[in-house]
Order: sequence, then C-alpha cells, then structure tokens
Amino acid sequence: MKLATVAFYGVALGLLAVGLRELLTGFEENRCSMTYMFEYPEYRRIALPRRVARLYPAYGLYLYGEGLYAQETRALKLTGAPVLFLPGNAGSYKQARSLGSVALRKAENMEGGLHFNVFTVDFNEELVALYGGSLLRQTHFLHESIKAILRLYKHLKSPPQSVVLVGHSMGGVVARALFTLPRFNTHLVSLIITQASPHQAPVLALDPYLLDFYSAVRQKWVNQANKLRNVTVLSVGGGYRDYQVRSGLTSLPCPRGDINKLSLVVTAVPRTWVSTDHLSIVWCKELVLATVRAFFDLIDPETRQFTEDLEKKMTVLNHHFIRHPVRMLGETQETSISILDFPEAWSEVNTLRLAYSTPKEGQVKYFMFALSSRRKAYSHFYCRSNNLEMTSWVYGCVHKNGSSCVHAVDLSMGTELLPPYKVLILSLSDLSSVTHLVVSASNLNGRQFTVECEWQRQESQTLSVPVPHVLSLGLAASEVTVNSSGLLHNIELQHFHQVYQAFRINVASQCKVNKDRLPNVYRIKVAWFREDSLTTVSVPSVTEISGMLHTSRPDNTSGVLLQLHTAPNCQYKVSIRTSLPKVLGQVLRFCGPMVPVYTAVTLLLACVGQLSSIRKLRRAAAMSLVVAKGLQPHKVNVSVYILHILLSCSCFLEVRSFLFLPPMDTLPPTFPDGTFHEGVPPVEEWPHLLSPLLYILGAAVAYWGSTLLRLIIRLISLLLAPLHRPSVSRDCGTLRLRTQILITVGLTVTGGTFCGALSIFVSFLFHLYRVLRLQMTQRSLSHMLNLAPRKHKEVENGAIDADSLRKAKECSSTPLLSECALQEVRDDLQLHLCISALFTLPVMLSAPSLIHWIRNLRYSTQLDPDPCWPHIVPLIIVYMLLINCNTLKLSNSKLLPLASCLPLPLAITMVTFSPLHLYRVVYFLLAALVPLALCCLL
Repeated sequence: MKLATVAFYGVALGLLAVGLRELLTGFEENRCSMTYMFEYPEYRRIALPRRVARLYPAYGLYLYGEGLYAQETRALKLTGAPVLFLPGNAGSYKQARSLGSVALRKAENMEGGLHFNVFTVDFNEELVALYGGSLLRQTHFLHESIKAILRLYKHLKSPPQSVVLVGHSMGGVVARALFTLPRFNTHLVSLIITQASPHQAPVLALDPYLLDFYSAVRQKWVNQANKLRNVTVLSVGGGYRDYQVRSGLTSLPCPRGDINKLSLVVTAVPRTWVSTDHLSIVWCKELVLATVRAFFDLIDPETRQFTEDLEKKMTVLNHHFIRHPVRMLGETQETSISILDFPEAWSEVNTLRLAYSTPKEGQVKYFMFALSSRRKAYSHFYCRSNNLEMTSWVYGCVHKNGSSCVHAVDLSMGTELLPPYKVLILSLSDLSSVTHLVVSASNLNGRQFTVECEWQRQESQTLSVPVPHVLSLGLAASEVTVNSSGLLHNIELQHFHQVYQAFRINVASQCKVNKDRLPNVYRIKVAWFREDSLTTVSVPSVTEISGMLHTSRPDNTSGVLLQLHTAPNCQYKVSIRTSLPKVLGQVLRFCGPMVPVYTAVTLLLACVGQLSSIRKLRRAAAMSLVVAKGLQPHKVNVSVYILHILLSCSCFLEVRSFLFLPPMDTLPPTFPDGTFHEGVPPVEEWPHLLSPLLYILGAAVAYWGSTLLRLIIRLISLLLAPLHRPSVSRDCGTLRLRTQILITVGLTVTGGTFCGALSIFVSFLFHLYRVLRLQMTQRSLSHMLNLAPRKHKEVENGAIDADSLRKAKECSSTPLLSECALQEVRDDLQLHLCISALFTLPVMLSAPSLIHWIRNLRYSTQLDPDPCWPHIVPLIIVYMLLINCNTLKLSNSKLLPLASCLPLPLAITMVTFSPLHLYRVVYFLLAALVPLALCCLL
C-alpha cells in the first residue's frame, strides 16, 4: 500500500514537473535584439517640492541622458516632448535606458531638432505585484511627478500640456490608476503604452489591498469609460515566453466598441514578430523601435509636442502595432502613372500566375492584369514581394490608354508586412470601378527582388480539419494534405477555441523541382484577439508549430485559422496532435493559483485524519499516511461543484446576502475584455472540469513538501543536538503559562508596531523549536532503549492493531524510559509535524509583506498598511497554545469531535472562495486551528 501511494504521488509530481517545464521553458528561443547605449547613460535626479520629498522619501524622479545631451540638460531647460517610464514589480528606474537611448539616436536624424525628454520614476524596486499596500502610494507619487515634469517646460512659448506614459508590468497598472485619484486632471495624460501589464487581475492576490486597487481601477475605466475616451491606451503582452504575466491578463478591461483602447501580443506587432519574457519586453530592440517610431509620428510639427488628435493617435498606433501598410490613412490615394515615355515598361499578364525577378540593372516595370475575364471565375487577387520598401506598388486602373494606364487608384493600403515579404490580398467584389490591376516591379535603385501574384478562388484555397480531442493525449492525429498550386492556403482548425487545448502542428513540405523560392510563412490567426504568431521556414522542410491560445473564444465568432503562405507546385502535409506537456503547461498557466489552495486543502484534511486517529485509537498516525489520505476529490470537488450550482441560483441569493457571503471565486475570465456583449463574459465551466487534476497536483505538492519538511527537521535536529541536553520527556520544548503570555503579548505588540508578518514568522520559529526538540527526544529515547528493528518498522509504518491499542492505554503506568514513553514522543512528533506543515502556509503567504518591510526599514520601521493586522492576534495565540499540545490532551478533550469534523466544510468553502483571494486561505486555516487550540485547554 505504501509503495502504491509513493508511486501515485510520484506520477503526480512528474505531471507537475512536466507542466512546469513546459511553462518555464517550452517556448521559442529569445530572438530579441539587445539595445545598446552608444554613450555612458546618466540619470539626473529631479528636485521635487519638500512636501513631496517628505511624504515619499523612498521614491525619486530622474531624467535620462547620454553624452552631449546629458550635458545640455543639466540646467533642466528642456525643449523636447516629455515621456515618463514607470518600472514594474521590483523594477529599476534604470530600465528606461533602452527607450531613452533609442529615442536619442533616432532624434539625431530628425529635421528641426525634434526629440524627447525621457523621464523615469524610482519606485524603490518594491514588490507591488505581491504586496498591494504600496500601489496607491506609487500612484500619488506619479501624479506629483507628472506635475513636476510639466513645470520644467514653463519657459516655453508652447509648453506641453500632457505627458506620455510607458509602463512596464505593474507600472502600467499604476498608470491607469492615476485616473482614480479625485484631484487628477485627466488632460495631463493622453497616451499610455503598457508592456506586459496584468490589467485584468493580479497574478497572485496575496492581500486585500491589491484586489481593492484593481477593483477601483477597473470600475473607473469600465463604468466611466465615456469620460476617458480622450485617453488612448495600448497594451502589449509578451507572449508565451512571459510566464510571469500571461498575455490574456494584459487585455484592457473596456466596454465593447471603445476604439481608443488596443490590446495585442508582441508576436503580432509588425517588424517585431518575436515573443519576449517579462524583462526583455523592456529592452527588446524590435519593440523599442516600433514604440519610438510611433512616438515620432505622433509629434505635431507645429507645437513640436505630442498630438492631441485622437484620430491621428489611433492611426499611428494601428500603423506601427497592428498593420503596417505602405502609408498611413489620410494621405492621397489617387495617383497618376505617367509612363508614356516608356511604353516598353508595360507588360500585360494573361496567365493565372506571375513570378518575376528584377534584373541587376535598374528599370521601370509594370505588369497589368485584366479584371473583366477573371471576375466570374475568381474571388481574390494575391500578390507578394520581398521588396520591403513600404511604397505604393499595386494600383487599380480606372483610365486606360492603349497598352498603358494613365490614371489609377492606389490599392496598396491593404498591404500587410510579413517577415520575408509584403503581401496584398484584394477582393474582386470591392473593385467594381477598376478595369485592370497594375503591379509595379520597378527597381530604379538596382536592388533585386521577386514579385509573385496569382488569381485565387477563396473556396478552393480554404480547407477545414477538426482538431483532436484534448483527452486523445497525442495518440490520435488530424491530418490534411495540400497539393499547392497556389501561393496561399487557409486551414480552419475546427473546435479549437479554449485555452486548455494545446497541439503540436507539424507542416511538412515537398517540392517537385528544387530551385530558389521565397520562404514560406505559417501563421496562426486568431479572430477574436490580436495574438497571431508567425513562423518563417525554407522549402522543403519539416516544421513544428505550437498551437495554443492566450484567450478563449468569447462567442460564436470564426475560429482559429492556420494560414500557409506557400510555394507553388509543392505539396504540404499538415498533422495536428494533442500535446500532453503543452496541455499541462496551459493548465498551470491559467489555473496555477488554485494549486496552493488545494495544497492547503490536502494539509487540512491530513489534520482531520490525524485527529480522527487520536480520537479513535488515542494514537497519532504517521504523517506520510495522513497526508496521502488528504486527497479526497469525491468529498471536496463534488461538494464544491454542488455549492457553486446552489449559490448561483436566484433562490439562494437572499440566503447568501443574509450570511454575508462574498461572491464565489472563479478564475479570471480567459476571454479578452470588450469582445462580449454588454460587458458580461459567458460562464466558463472548464476550471471545474479540471479541478480533480488541480487537486492531484496540489496534493502532490503537500505530500512531497511534507516529506521535505520531515527531512529538514531531521537534519536540523542533528545539527542542534550537541547544543541540548538529551531529554526523555514528551514535554520537551514546551512553554510555561507565564512565558506563553509574555511571548504572545510581545509578538502582538511587535506585529502592531512593526510588521505582522514578522510576528507570524517568529511564532512559527517557536513552534518549529518544539518540533525539533521532539525529534531530538525521539532519537535519544531510541538510542537508550535500543529497540528492535522490527518494532521500529511497525511504528514508522503506522501499523496499529488491537495489541498496540492495549499497550497505548497502559502507557500511563509505565516508567519514562520505556517503549510506551518513546511511542508517546513519536505520537506527539507526528501530530506537531502535521501542525507545522499547516503553519508554513501563513508564513509563505505573508512573506512578501515581510520582505517589503525589511527592504524599507531605512525609510520606515512600521509596515503601513499591514495586510496581516489584526488577524495575527488570534493566529499568534493559536501558535502559542499548540506548542504545549500533545496527543494525551487531545484524546481527553471534549472538543476533539468538533475539531475533527470542522476542517472538511472549511476546505470546501476554501476552494469556493479562495482561488482569487489567496490571503483568505489564512482565515480558513485559522478557523480550523482555533478549535484545535481550545482542545489543549478544555
């Protein structure tokens, strides 16, 4: 039985390890180019008013500079456009150097002296993603910093009226939180760009201040969206390389139809096309260049500051971050092609496909395609060129003179930039006034490139294939073969619309003739969110693509499309298999916050098993045995699902409000905000379906974590044994009543005066000392009695029979140096090991606030606000009372039946109300431990 248990939890640990490995390493290599400084970077501190400096001593405002520019700005006589960088969780203000350096280099080539003044805020590298007590303080300091920046431009005739904010991680959330301040002028910020910022919800909700902050920000931007339509916000997610903030969380909460709010993943950004981790998104050269180019295009040439025109802002952002056509909207679309002096430059194409490579010598060349004979047979015209100069290249002829076109409409605005070439797809139904299509293949500069065009029927270019079920575990595959006679093929991946689905998509290409061809581009196109990913390959090749989603489909929109930009006369075989490692990685990416909750549930039910053993047999079972039995999905998961159904019914709403129950916790919606009607997301049931798997993973953490705890206890006890006298009493490590009272009062005062997490940690150390003394006493007694190996094995395995029970009842009449005395110490040790495992959870959950307090000791000795206060008072009392607890006191207590029955309903309630509020786990553990502590008194 023990071997089967170890094997089961070994497999569970293996699944957890596979999922973690896929989550942390199962992505493409970092293809970002590093940004470099050409001169030594300098950060000049900006003096703030005394009141601000006194209120926020840990924070600072700096101006970035290099070389000559840094010398010119020493007097702070600034003339550029202000940009303010906000670091994120534990981020440094020096991260602004990538943006600042690229902006300075770009400004050197700009006419008229256009440039930016890049400022950066020092938030003291606070852990605001885990401790929310500093978020509001950072927001107020940001407000003061913006006012201080604008005061630096008062000497100008046309000073800037607003500041552009660039926020990384939690810095982006703080930027949006500015608008929740009652005295904030919304015109001070008109553009916010956020990078890997979790706008939807915090990654881990370890204290109530974090959730209150998010609630206030969301309420402001959703309920008062009309007042904030003048503010343009762009949110960029990092893709799968960013395992700290999944890209689904970076979607902006906004009402449907708000065109001034854009959310996308960096893999879909033109001229970037790479995934970034949580830190590299700040210095990734491809993304920094896109940002800086957008900034320069946003400058109003008259004021030399950022434009306030909403339409122009959206046009520029769409151009650089969503689609990169040949020019921006608003430019002249009609043009005259005057080539009457070059009649030989015109060639009319009568075939279905054109493939042309320009010569080394520069020339003027136009190809003309007649539409009249193609309208009935074909629906689209496809053209691509690896001449990546974003200039007009495809026209619609509306006035033809002989063999040439003298008046044409520019159709190049629909051009889309892909890594190896630019592509244009025209729908013939939109070209009713056009008689011919004209493709320019002129290379006056002598640069060689290739142009490929063809007529297409969309129906014949589109195939559908159902994806395998997620439970097929890679044993079944869906395959489709494309005999390519065209340049573009679309494969609809049916039933692929949930985030827990993950596939390995293999694309194998074979060509009849080996010759130089343009590279192929395989693109996974998601209709409901800008999370496209592109893969560029040569031909022939065998390529594996990861098929995963950052967001689930919100409604019955079109599904996921695998778009193949192919080579002609080649065959493509596409195979789709479910990938178990990727599925596990997706489960942890989206449902990871539930694993520690189920770990707590397992330890809580292990405590139930221990108390039941003491109540029935007056003996404590082995810790490994009771933790292994803490996995009870038939009791927990089924009850949780029934509770969800009941509490969702309208007839129970009054009961819920009468009991003051909070809303039930479900995982953050995986749908992008703004895609569902009336702002109400559909209900997701898949977290409930996956809850047994999450319970198994959480139980594996509890089982192997408790095993590790036992090993650590044994190791530390060996190290401390020479410092203590050998003991043979079960009361070793206990405290006198007076000492308990003094320690309790001292720790309570310490928690209220300095930091509550510090008191919790010290209380845990006191109890840990009790466990260590029991471990040393057990070892001493074992050596003294020199017990037989068989006896040791029976006790360690928890084998308890009627004879053992009889001996246990007779132990009270035996001397101290006896087998019964050793058994009593062992029972107490197993009991306190279970209690100690439970005690580690409050310590771990309160660790971020303790770290924050330690790092800010030079500015303040008190943690304000303190998420651990005031519930640390009963927690400290429980810790102190349980130090003196033993199995004899528990077995004689009248409250033991209540203490052993209460944890199960508390565990069910914990799973219902804690996944999004991890700090509530401490409350439920406290509710279970209070009756246990009372058992030691009554």
